[in-house]
Order: sequence, then structure tokens, then C-alpha cells
Amino acid sequence: MTEGSVLDSLESVGYAVFVATGDAAVGAFQCAECGYGVTVRRTLPLCPMCGGTAWEPSAWRPFTRRREPPPS
Repeated sequence: MTEGSVLDSLESVGYAVFVATGDAAVGAFQCAECGYGVTVRRTLPLCPMCGGTAWEPSAWRPFTRRREPPPS
């Protein structure tokens, strides 16, 4: 079994997938310690807010601005 398929199967049963500072990555990630978000197309940095080294892939949420209900 390849590493990718192992990670996919672990994620499908509820395990969180983490990526470490210095790993090559593309996409949106959140710091596992403070929740700070980054978007990268290279290696993951240290978290600029807390210095954390573990990142979680962010859920892709296009067009998710909260819509306010019209005034009554």
C-alpha cells in the first residue's frame, strides 16, 4: 500500500492529517496550534503567529462568506 492511500484511508475514518514545517506543499493550511491560515506553493514555514511546526490542510470552502439576512 502506498503512503498516499494510507493517509487517505486514515483521514476517511476521522484521523487528522498533519504536515510539518519544511515539507513541500501546495494549498491552504492551518496551524495545528493556533489556527493561523496560510496558502503556499512551496515549503511550509514556521507559523508566523505562534512558531508552530504542524499544519493541517484547510477545508476548501469557495464562496463561503456569511450572508447576512435582510433587515426586517
